[in-house]
Amino acid sequence: MRGKRLRNDGVKSPTARPSSSPASPPTGGEVKSLRDLTPQQWKSGIAAWLGWLFDGLDMHLYTLVAAPFVMQLLDAATMADAAVKEKSSWIQAAFLIGWALGGGFFGRLGDRLGRSRALCLTILTYAAFTGLSAVAQTWWQLMILRFLAALGIGGEWSIGSSLLSETWPRHWRPWIAAVLQTGGNIGILGACAAVYLMAGVNPRYVFLVGILPALLTLWIRRQVPEPEEWHAAKKRAGRAEPGVADLFRGETRRTTLLTMAVCACSLTAWWAFLFWQPQHLRNLPELAAWTAAARDQLVSRTFFFVILTSVAGNFFAAALAKRFGYRRGILLMFVGFFAAMCSTFLQTPHWQALVWFWFPAVGFFSGVFGLFTMYMPPLFPTLLRTTGAGFCYNIGRVTAAFGTVFFGLFSQVGDFRLALLYASFLFVPAIAIALVLPEPRALYEAAPADMPVD
Repeated sequence: MRGKRLRNDGVKSPTARPSSSPASPPTGGEVKSLRDLTPQQWKSGIAAWLGWLFDGLDMHLYTLVAAPFVMQLLDAATMADAAVKEKSSWIQAAFLIGWALGGGFFGRLGDRLGRSRALCLTILTYAAFTGLSAVAQTWWQLMILRFLAALGIGGEWSIGSSLLSETWPRHWRPWIAAVLQTGGNIGILGACAAVYLMAGVNPRYVFLVGILPALLTLWIRRQVPEPEEWHAAKKRAGRAEPGVADLFRGETRRTTLLTMAVCACSLTAWWAFLFWQPQHLRNLPELAAWTAAARDQLVSRTFFFVILTSVAGNFFAAALAKRFGYRRGILLMFVGFFAAMCSTFLQTPHWQALVWFWFPAVGFFSGVFGLFTMYMPPLFPTLLRTTGAGFCYNIGRVTAAFGTVFFGLFSQVGDFRLALLYASFLFVPAIAIALVLPEPRALYEAAPADMPVD
């Protein structure tokens, strides 16, 4: 169908026409400061940010208590037991697969029902099933509950980023991405604080903290309207809405494949670090004489430092994107990520050096993922925006799930360091792919009305 084009609302038309809809985000000439934002923009921003905050909270409660909780469920003697490592990695793999499936399912729901409605459903899903994890009696029950919670967490990522992409000024996007990612980081810090304060308490009770996000949905449903851009796109589309197959047609196919690949490589390496780094720290020989509670508190403090530097990394990545563009910003952060992670596990530094320097250095370059929140949604047409962004980002979760299990095989002999060193080399193909990534400004801001299909 050469000559036909897909407008940014996802509808094919014989001729491309510039969009005159008032639904487009305000331009730089209209909004110069936060005082110029409308109440709707503020509400959308707060809803997305809080959704991400609780996303981060519920996401990382398990990673911080995985070993002691699974040890309890298996009635194992120690956390170093091979069965504990195997089952905990399978639970995390199920979580990441659920995240990917949830991104696709709720992303599609967000395109069909609206961003605000779908956001409420995602938050209710992950809050309910995270809380229910506290009553799991077997490892496979915990695996099922983490899988179900992940469905909501995966959906919230794409819906929240699309909500902001469609309501806040385009020229602020790099900084918006940093602020949005910071919400997730603060949620992770909340998980660290919960585990730290509950050290010595039965680890299952930590999951009860995850119920709190459900309260947010009451406010979102009443106060956060759907974006005008989404309403306008739905009206123009009528019944002729695009399907998931449109992600693999025309020039959109190239965008889909490249973003899928870069997410798969980078997220697999990052999640290998997030999951196995606490286990690596717990099993260091110099900590053998420490009590379990003391090791748990050290893990929480270390994770706190990692996420704190990640917040700084979010804004550093935003500055790079603002100065050099998204593609070069992502490329430079990937280079730093590889250098930091490889250097950390190429050696065997003292635990204090790991806690105070090497692990936080890796966390700093994870700020690159903050760019993804505003980078990916504008690459796709409006009625494929949450579907496309969620699909590509969460395909990375599927590979990360298998990567968690694969790199976990090294833990059977207790060598977490070697597993994490090998995982760092996934940034080599990620760097190569980043060289040819599309720049969203050329696809969305310069020509918002249409995108080629064939």
